[in-house]
Amino acid sequence: MLLPVTFPILAGMVLLLKKEFQKRSALLFYVGGVLVFTAAAALYAIFGIREGVTLFHLTKTLPVYFKLDAVGRYFSLTLVVVWVLAGFFSFEYMKHEKNEKRFFGFYLIVFGVLLGLDFAGNLITMYLFYELMTLTSMPFVLHTQTKESIMAGLRYLFFSFAGAYMALFGIYFISRYGTTLNFTQGGVIELSVLQEHSGLFLVVTFFMLLGFGVKAGMFPLHAWLPTAHPVAPGPASAVLSGIIVKGGVLAVIRVVYQLIGVSFLRGTWVQTAWIALTLVTVFMGSMLAFGEPVLKKRLAYSTVSQLSYILFGLAVMQPEAFSGALLHVSAHAFIKVALFLCASAIIYRTGATRVEELRGIGKGMPVTLWCYTIVSLGLIGIPPASGFASKWHLAMGALDSGIAVFSWLGPVVLLISALLTAGYLLPVTMQGFFPGEGFDASRFENKEPSYQMLVPLLVFAALTILIGLAPNPITDAFLAFAAQVM
Repeated sequence: MLLPVTFPILAGMVLLLKKEFQKRSALLFYVGGVLVFTAAAALYAIFGIREGVTLFHLTKTLPVYFKLDAVGRYFSLTLVVVWVLAGFFSFEYMKHEKNEKRFFGFYLIVFGVLLGLDFAGNLITMYLFYELMTLTSMPFVLHTQTKESIMAGLRYLFFSFAGAYMALFGIYFISRYGTTLNFTQGGVIELSVLQEHSGLFLVVTFFMLLGFGVKAGMFPLHAWLPTAHPVAPGPASAVLSGIIVKGGVLAVIRVVYQLIGVSFLRGTWVQTAWIALTLVTVFMGSMLAFGEPVLKKRLAYSTVSQLSYILFGLAVMQPEAFSGALLHVSAHAFIKVALFLCASAIIYRTGATRVEELRGIGKGMPVTLWCYTIVSLGLIGIPPASGFASKWHLAMGALDSGIAVFSWLGPVVLLISALLTAGYLLPVTMQGFFPGEGFDASRFENKEPSYQMLVPLLVFAALTILIGLAPNPITDAFLAFAAQVM
């Protein structure tokens, strides 16, 4: 279990310290080998290892401990698929970027750090790798070293650390009153203790939700996301938006369902405030994306909205909504990474960055635009794509929850957001394939990217359809998990 965590971190550090490779092919062979080996080791751990392992002790009572449960395995598997495919996409894309070796060095390091986050078996280990995730992924935002990227990187760092410190406030209290720091179904604090200090623990939990919600782009601490993602290199934007932000989602699941406990939080002001914030974020992110003319920034605002679909399902604290939220984790990851990679391929081949510049792009990049269209339909929620299944379970879970106002307001907001999603994604398809009269088709002639870029896009498009056609294994697994924690 330690190998897939430590190996890519060490391999990335070696790459950063090594002098330039004589040939670019040697660099790509090294990075590709590390990615494949790490993926194989991670898959073995995900499917073959059940026991936990302690790496070392920070103090006598604070072990760095790894143990996979159903949620950790699911997040890890999603991570492996995305990281390997986006990595191979970047082999072609990074030709036109400077400091390739530095990019790939941090790409490998962040892979190991994220696996450590997903493999974490207790609160301290999760927090350690959560902080490392921020520090090691910030170079993605700073990569171009322009004034815009530096300011975006500083904002990313400030917001992330502010959120992490709010979460740290809660960690002290869980450590003080909890029976263990290991993730435990239903929580680690005796209900009698929670009731005795109910006011304190409600405030503590709310701070932790706000803190970890920063990484997940939840209002009001979402402003870092639409500035950080667009300035990063294309593949980095993809993994930032599809995977790294899910670190906040994973931390929220651990806090609510495996540390504090749903039985204590259900029906409190914390649940009410949390649901309200997620719905505000869903609507606000969709509206901002709808009016944004720059494609990558439009997709970043979309991420703000879509992540709060997941948080809304978690906040409802109802089994079907919970399983829908978890299904949306992988659905959104594959879709949003594909959308950012499509945008990256377009930028790489044409230099176009604004939506208005993409008129007629389908004439020269038909495969790329078809992949964009398929995953866009998934994000909107058109059956049989994966987004339909996840949003269906979210809406049904909300309706069955019986929560005053939010049981019907939640599905209404999700529906409005879906319409807005169609409004900001499909015009690219319509104008790309049907540019109208007077369009000069020679502008985009023969602009389709190489197979190294197209294969990952085709795989993500296929996964979007496959998960939509057969979502039941995932939802059934998390319905069973929900029965243990609710």
